[in-house]
Amino acid sequence: QLRLVESGGGLVQPGGSLRLSCAASTLQYYAIAWFRQAPGKEREGVSCISSSNILTNYADSVKGRFTISRDNAKNTVYLQMNSLKPEDTAVYYCAARRYYSSSLSPDAYASWGQGTQVTVSS
Repeated sequence: QLRLVESGGGLVQPGGSLRLSCAASTLQYYAIAWFRQAPGKEREGVSCISSSNILTNYADSVKGRFTISRDNAKNTVYLQMNSLKPEDTAVYYCAARRYYSSSLSPDAYASWGQGTQVTVSS
């Protein structure tokens, strides 16, 4: 299992932007996904990306607003979040698997970070 570390969460106003980072020492070799979980709700997939930085998938709720990318030289994956809404408020987690899958099910991933809180509020 990888030791994944998320960062970049915080408090932002509706319509604002935030960029999350996920890092690990050998992250470049893994497909990475972002998930989020709000209080009282199930953990849901947000986006995923292949190790090659070519294949991506997004949940319908974030398409056009969020962008996943990676810098393998830095062993880091990013989630750029724009036009944030209060319903985006959640703990955001990154997760890793050896090979890319378009699935955004948490069951498809074995390695997880600790999570970073994103709060969208005025």
